Amino acid sequence: MSNETLQAVKGMNDILPDETGLWLWFEDTVREWLEAYGYRNIRMPLLEQTGLFKRAIGEVTDIVEKEMYSFEDSLNGDQLTLRPEGTASCVRAALQHNLLYNAPQRLWYTGPMFRHERPQKGRYRQFHQFGVEALGFAGPDIDAEQIVMCARLWKKLGISDVSLQINTLGDTDSRQRHRDKLIAYFEQHKDALDADAQRRLYSNPLRILDTKNPAMQELVGNAPRLMDELEADALAHFEAVQAILRQHDIAFEINPRLVRGLDYYNRTVFEWVTTRLGAQGTICAGGRFDGLIAQIGGKSAPACGFAMGVERLLALVLEDGRQVPPEPLDVYVVHQGEAAQVLAWRCAETLRDGGLRVLLHCGGGSFKSQMKKADGSGAQYAIIIGDDEAAANAVTLKPLRGGEQQRVDMRDLQQKLHESIK
Repeated sequence: MSNETLQAVKGMNDILPDETGLWLWFEDTVREWLEAYGYRNIRMPLLEQTGLFKRAIGEVTDIVEKEMYSFEDSLNGDQLTLRPEGTASCVRAALQHNLLYNAPQRLWYTGPMFRHERPQKGRYRQFHQFGVEALGFAGPDIDAEQIVMCARLWKKLGISDVSLQINTLGDTDSRQRHRDKLIAYFEQHKDALDADAQRRLYSNPLRILDTKNPAMQELVGNAPRLMDELEADALAHFEAVQAILRQHDIAFEINPRLVRGLDYYNRTVFEWVTTRLGAQGTICAGGRFDGLIAQIGGKSAPACGFAMGVERLLALVLEDGRQVPPEPLDVYVVHQGEAAQVLAWRCAETLRDGGLRVLLHCGGGSFKSQMKKADGSGAQYAIIIGDDEAAANAVTLKPLRGGEQQRVDMRDLQQKLHESIK
């Protein structure tokens, strides 16, 4: 066996203690925001049947074709996949447990997703998302609410330089008409299509519109527009979404080339984008997916949702100067001697019962070395316990940021610290 030091899998990153303070602040902020809009938490497994994602996302998509971590279960031969996104899993869970039986559901989830991609800034093989799904709501009001609530979150996070793009993908009939026209159009310009576009020409021509190839931009810009094929209901739905956004002063741009990378979307789609993260400029994206519930085996029901990339949002938060200092320790307990150790443990647990943050020194050492660690811990106070203190059921309370130390009876210690700690 090699003695080489093992490393994390490329594109799957450790989040170290100096970073987790920012993550915890972000997660708390997002949870409070979701609760304010009446969304409830749901938690799904990381592993799903591969067929779920093939059926939900679409077999002719980058995710299913190239990016999923899939394998055969050696115990029973099941084909399993680490979830590449959360919507399919959330809908599967809602159907499996009959959550839509009595009423629509507003749900949210968070956790890691997995895609086999080339790692770069803002794009990792294990990445984290918050997902938000409203299941059973048909009207344009829920589409607009999800966009408006995102705008509120950006303010809470202090994120600037974010813009909104929206589009509509219409319904099945309009997409089919548009699909036929796209195929006919691109067939006339087949020589100008790159290999990826040629591969998708007959299987998923709508995805050609989302190409990032500079050589194809003019060709795509002149392609038939889905907006020209919309039925009256879909057009009215999209106009109603826009009206609500205007009422709330949410600036937006209609981007007719915004199609999203997943086959289950219809009608409203949207992306919040920034110019500050290079090629990975989308920080939040979603839309309506009215066909997905039936597509994976349930009774047809409308739905709308979105997902946010945690790493990308935190990158913006850091760029905007947000600092989240670690919660300081209140007390560091220093002790030496058998009787002192017994009292030190009792002291630390008692103070924790009172809501204080207490670090009890472990590992032995002289008073001098322990006090050095106490000072470096950032605690406001050191509690020093030796044989004399243990015999008197008292402690020496020493301010570590200036002030005189004093002997305090154990019975008075809790109150004394609560009066002193700022």
